[in-house]
Amino acid sequence: MSDADIAAIVVAANGIDVQMGELALSRSVHTEVRKFAQQMITDHNAVNQAAVALVTRLGVTPTENGTSTSLRAGAEQTRVRLSGLSGAAFDRAYVDNEVAYHQTVLNALDNALVPNARNAELRSTLVGVRPAFVAHLQHAQHLQSSLTAGTY
Repeated sequence: MSDADIAAIVVAANGIDVQMGELALSRSVHTEVRKFAQQMITDHNAVNQAAVALVTRLGVTPTENGTSTSLRAGAEQTRVRLSGLSGAAFDRAYVDNEVAYHQTVLNALDNALVPNARNAELRSTLVGVRPAFVAHLQHAQHLQSSLTAGTY
């Protein structure tokens, strides 16, 4: 996996969560889920902007690859599935997806992206954004528990 591959995966992963957040803003009925979705849009747009600035400065052009393509295809299937839901069913499915998605991203960071990043600045940036993904996962897990318990 090259730095160009990693860049494409990072851009795809963040873009996907922005799109899912936008869908949630248009369909969610719970205030806390809507706040979470807005945070995902804001945070993942910021990460993408920083990633694009970094790879531009490094002269790396993101190269679409099997992983980035697979991420986008899976996200499209999820978007279609979520688009067929409304109300509380949408909220639960969206939050469940966010828990699974952020866990997948963390696994990818730890097991593929960081270990394969050749450029030290790219590796450092990936390590630096990890705490935000952990916080997103924890927030999504909290929402998941609250929705399951009916406390929202």
